Amino acid sequence: MLLAGAAAPALAGKTLDAVRQRGSVKCGVTNGVAGFSAPDSKGEWSGLDVDTCRAIAAALLGDGKKVEFVPLNSQQRFSALQAGEVDILARNTTWNLTRDASLGLNFTTITYYDGQGFLVPKKLKVTSAATEGCHHLYAIRHHQREERGRLVARARDTSQDAGVRELRGFV
Repeated sequence: MLLAGAAAPALAGKTLDAVRQRGSVKCGVTNGVAGFSAPDSKGEWSGLDVDTCRAIAAALLGDGKKVEFVPLNSQQRFSALQAGEVDILARNTTWNLTRDASLGLNFTTITYYDGQGFLVPKKLKVTSAATEGCHHLYAIRHHQREERGRLVARARDTSQDAGVRELRGFV
């Protein structure tokens, strides 16, 4: 989670004053990732990140309903926080040294630990990514050679974009 200037009480003052004056917390969340932050058919938000925002609103304003959810994609999230369009980010954002040192923002609390995985074709018979140190990289390179360079990396903005259609033939 990222807060605009919330690492020290003196820095939090401006953001905290704005929240109290407005009477709500503007919370930057994902565009809709089930389990984290997604609106239902009635526009009601739910998920881990949504609950985090509501807890902050309850702590600051005495009412967990005093929160405005602002959906942001990964390209918008940092600039929205830096510009004051949101008071906090409660969305999937990896905390790393570069971001910690260069964005002028304060990471506060980790709310979710995740990891990465690799999909490789079944025909490679890969059973573990740990074999031979970097076996998963070997398997990807091997597949690319066999398929004559037809391996294509695709960036996805949402997890829904990487649907089941991509999994055909994979482990």
